[in-house]
Amino acid sequence: MELNDKLLNELAQRACTSERLRMNLDLRTSADDLSQRMLNAMEPGTVLPIHRHTKSTEVVVVLRGRMDEIFYNDDRKEIARHHLDPKQGVYGLSIPKGQWHGIEVFEPTVIFEAKDGVYEPLLPEDILA
Repeated sequence: MELNDKLLNELAQRACTSERLRMNLDLRTSADDLSQRMLNAMEPGTVLPIHRHTKSTEVVVVLRGRMDEIFYNDDRKEIARHHLDPKQGVYGLSIPKGQWHGIEVFEPTVIFEAKDGVYEPLLPEDILA
């Protein structure tokens, strides 16, 4: 599969019509693939709860668009904000295992994200309510 403008445009269009204002594309080669690799298209206004991954770091690379990745402490207090904008030379970051984080999307954005291990839904204790 070639990752090109046509693919990103199609994914972004699907995000526009999604209730969640985001759409992902699984890039694993089979169900036996023990990694998580995906493209995720997101529109401004998409809501992603503050959450953490306790078993893996998460790598996020912005392919197009502009967003912030926001780190929080256990009290929901913002402790760091990372402005990701490839036009400004800031392409992505590695989110440490266990770090509470969320996003703010400023314009239509497509990211590549990767985590170790098979996909596991977030548990209630991994969402900061």
